[in-house]
Formats: sequence, structure tokens, C-alpha cells
Amino acid sequence: MADSVCLVMPCFNERSRLRVDQVQLLAAHDRVSMVLVDDGSTDGTLDLLRSIERDTPRVSVIAVAHNAGKGEAVRAGLASPAAQQSSWVGYVDADLSTPVAEIVRLLDIASARTGVDVILGSRVALLGRDVQRSAFRHYTGRIFATLASIVLTKPVYDTQCGAKLFRRTDAFARSIDTPFHSRWAFDVELLGRLHQAGVPASGFWEEPLLEWHDIGESRRTLRASLRASADLLPIWLALRARGR
Repeated sequence: MADSVCLVMPCFNERSRLRVDQVQLLAAHDRVSMVLVDDGSTDGTLDLLRSIERDTPRVSVIAVAHNAGKGEAVRAGLASPAAQQSSWVGYVDADLSTPVAEIVRLLDIASARTGVDVILGSRVALLGRDVQRSAFRHYTGRIFATLASIVLTKPVYDTQCGAKLFRRTDAFARSIDTPFHSRWAFDVELLGRLHQAGVPASGFWEEPLLEWHDIGESRRTLRASLRASADLLPIWLALRARGR
């Protein structure tokens, strides 16, 4: 039987950007369910998510009362009862920069590769691929990835791509049992926690995406990028403390 996945989509003030048709297209896949998490939005996003929930099978909504940041919104979705019904869980960005077809392809890879517990979408601008990313995001991303690889002590090309899948194991459950230390760099901490919980290096698979489009009005500003980079030190310290 093919593996199923529950995908978490964190949303903060996304009413004007959320592509409802694409969300419904993703949720319509017979192996996919979704948890839409409203992270204390103030622009009516929650009402929009509730309407999607009413109209779309296998979609549920979680409302976080106060904005706690993307990391905690993702963690709330991953720990929700709805996520416990699938063999894999994961998260995707609300702008769906990673197209639906690519998310489904990652699930196919997850089902096909034995011994792999973590699938990471990776934005690599290779010949023959349609990866459209601003120069700012590319170069700041390369600097961040270098620093993140040092923290994780493993050569990860792209920790911040918003398309990740995780086999739902005891190691994964232990990795989301406490809050993250960063709003923007929580991905790095989650990968570090997974390794500490027992996922070997061979259990991680980084897959270059065939298509990824940088959606306009990105929340990844220079200030956010600097904050995420600054958060790597407390993440490193937290991982050291957790591993004792």
C-alpha cells in the first residue's frame, strides 16, 4: 500500500496570497491530508481557512490564539491528532513555491526509498530545472546553508526549503516534543534533533526540485535573514544541551 502523508501548512496573514485552488488540488490527492494552521492572523486568514475546511475533504484547521512564529505553528500541526493518521508527515509553505506536482513527487520518493526517514526538497538551479529564485535569496541562502552545515556537522545544501517530509517514528515524536528556539531557523534545530534522536546520516535524503518559483512579497527580508543566522548560535547551544 502506498504511503500517506499529512501536510502542515502554517499561515500568518495569508488571505491575499493563499491560492485556494492549489491548496484544494493538493488536498484532493488520495494519499494526502492537510492541517492548515492559522498563527494568530489579523487579516481574516482564519475565516478563509475555515471555508477551505468546510469545502475540502481531509482538511482540518488549527487556530493559534497569538502569533508564535512559523516554527511553533508547524510544530502544532505536526503534533496534532490529524497528523497521527498517516505514515509520513511534513510541511509546505503557504505560498506553495514548491508546486503541487513536486510535493507529490517527494512523497513518491519517500515511499520508494527504504531506510530513509527524512526527505528534504532542495532548491538547486541545475540545467534542465525550473528553479526561479531571486539573487538575494540565493546568496543569503548559500551563506546560511554553510553556517547551518557547521551547526549540524553535516553538508546540507538547503535547510530552509519549505517542502519537507518525515516518517512518523518515535524518533520524530521526540524531535517535536518541546518548542523550538527560533521562528525562522527552526528547520535546522528539527534536523539536529532528529539526528540526536537516532536518525543516521543515511536516513536523510535531499532531493533537488525540478521546479520551484520564488513567489513575490516574500517574508524572507534582510532583517529576517540576519535574525535567522543569529539564531544558529542558540540552536547550536540548545542541541548540545539536549544531547547530554
